[in-house]
Amino acid sequence: MTTERFAVAGMTCGHCEQAVTTALQALPSVQGVIVNLERGEVTVTSNRAIDHAAIGAAIAEAGYQMVCCSP
Repeated sequence: MTTERFAVAGMTCGHCEQAVTTALQALPSVQGVIVNLERGEVTVTSNRAIDHAAIGAAIAEAGYQMVCCSP
């Protein structure tokens, strides 16, 4: 398992949290998603190496912007 945190701009409410969670959980290797609205972060757990481009695209599709990531 691999876990990484991603900073996401624009999340402010429960609807934001649900939109990002749903978009990321749709990715095939994603096993878990935890959104921290206060910190503007999303923690993603995957059963293989995390594809940053796919994460960024899913977040963008949900209407938000991935700012950066950290291991």
